Amino acid sequence: MNKYFDTFYDWWKNLDKPIFFIITVFFILGLFFSLVSTSIIASDKLNTNSYYFFLKHLVFVTFGIFIILIFSLLNQIILIRISIFLFFFAFIALILVPIIGIEVKGSKRWLDLGNLPRFQPIETLKPFFVIVVSFILSLEKKNLYFKYLLSSFVLIPTIILLLSQPDLGQTLLISSVWLAIIFVSGINLILFSFSLLFICLSTFILIFLIPKFEYIKIRIISFLDASSGNNYQADKASEAISSGGFFGKGIGEGTLNSRIPEAHTDYIMSVIAEEFGVIIVISIILLYLIFSYRVIKKINFTENNNFKLILVGSVTILLVQTFIHIGVNIRMLPTTGMTMPFLSYGGSSIIGTSILTGIILNLTKRKLS
Repeated sequence: MNKYFDTFYDWWKNLDKPIFFIITVFFILGLFFSLVSTSIIASDKLNTNSYYFFLKHLVFVTFGIFIILIFSLLNQIILIRISIFLFFFAFIALILVPIIGIEVKGSKRWLDLGNLPRFQPIETLKPFFVIVVSFILSLEKKNLYFKYLLSSFVLIPTIILLLSQPDLGQTLLISSVWLAIIFVSGINLILFSFSLLFICLSTFILIFLIPKFEYIKIRIISFLDASSGNNYQADKASEAISSGGFFGKGIGEGTLNSRIPEAHTDYIMSVIAEEFGVIIVISIILLYLIFSYRVIKKINFTENNNFKLILVGSVTILLVQTFIHIGVNIRMLPTTGMTMPFLSYGGSSIIGTSILTGIILNLTKRKLS
């Protein structure tokens, strides 16, 4: 084994091939759904090549595959060190968002660096957030409560920066991941309950007492009161799912893409349900569950406590993000603007998911470094 990287032979021999296969299937599905869901938008609304969005998505997926290879080939100790460094780099990018970020629909969540594609820093920060928090909680010869306090110093600034955008969806996702990691680390249940209560109360106060988050309160009220008239996107997404039935209308026969903006990102599951049916949606959900089960099963055979916590945090990101996206699409949750891992169109989402899956593939290899 190289000091920094596995050889390709060792990498392939020790790789968890079922997990790798599922990741490959997800990316292929993402490319396919990107093709069928964005061609109409490109040709009709933007008056450009009907494959414009698909080709961009293909470029990001290709780059994402390269990232997966790099992160999964790295020596596991080097992986942790590099990830901690990259966390601070991504955190600085998140700090820059309120200063030089671009505003889209009332939220400032993206950085635009000239000729480079604009990106959302939180998407790349999430995998490294998991590694940093897990590393802190795995420190030896440190008081357990001191480690929880230290990890909160990573959580709180991240949350403050997200709320300043504002982005409540990612805030809740990051908070959920932190709670999952500290719960698995062996926290006292009373302290865990207090932490959960604190996050819930803080969220309530932010939404209902601070004017900046008025739009979130409006979304929640609209979600609870269907007659408020502010549920256009959610209503159309629900109609699309219903009209698709079990087997869908067929490729290109859906109308959701032309009725609401960003359907290929925030409402991709509704687009899939309308054109391909609920059967395909259920199959995709089962695939996510099988993927999560394979990773969780590997945790039982991992002796390194740090690696265990990282895998728990990584699976939590994928599961919670998937749950939120599907919940919004079927009107179980208010609109959050959360993408579907692997399947939604978007460069930042693809890159962040690729980093996460590269880390998972690395830490689930049969032979540990």
